[in-house]
Amino acid sequence: MPQLNETQERYKLRTILQMRSLQQGRRFKLSSGAETDVYIDSKLTTFIPEAMPLIADAFISKFHECGWTPQAVGGRTIGADPIAYAIAFRSLTRNPPIRAFTVRKEPKKHGMERFIEGLDESECRGLSVVILDDVCTQGCSTGDAIEKARKAGVIVLGAVCLVDREQGATEFLEKNYQCRLESIYKLSEIVTHDGSHATPIPVGAHS
Repeated sequence: MPQLNETQERYKLRTILQMRSLQQGRRFKLSSGAETDVYIDSKLTTFIPEAMPLIADAFISKFHECGWTPQAVGGRTIGADPIAYAIAFRSLTRNPPIRAFTVRKEPKKHGMERFIEGLDESECRGLSVVILDDVCTQGCSTGDAIEKARKAGVIVLGAVCLVDREQGATEFLEKNYQCRLESIYKLSEIVTHDGSHATPIPVGAHS
């Protein structure tokens, strides 16, 4: 299959999000407690193999655009997990490779009893990372991941989410965590002007 360029990859990923993750037609409750009639069920996209290389390429391109060279990426489980794993795997074809980690909401009650998984405590100190999220609304869960990661000793270069709902997350993270938030898409890019879903395009293997 012919290699897609960055613009084609971005269009294809947006279409997958529109077809699989965009939910409308009823009221949904967000993790922030707010209600909305437009919901992004991102995991219906981030967990499928067709989307993973597209997601990884989009995030890695965003890192380059921002001038960030993370040694590892991760965020609050489970939203950030498939994104981090896709980036780590894809980075094997790039230089340098990027490791993945996950941030627990609560520490395990046994074993190492830590918030950060995938990185040893000694590896965290001074490690440059980017915090990931699938969907950002007000930025609270992303902020929690930033705080826990910093307490573990890493250097947070910034944060990137797949979809920014444009409801204050950027300002919240800048004000409270002095952390820059970037996104692959804004919600307004996912929702079509007439409120309908996008026209389907074939979703096949990505080369």
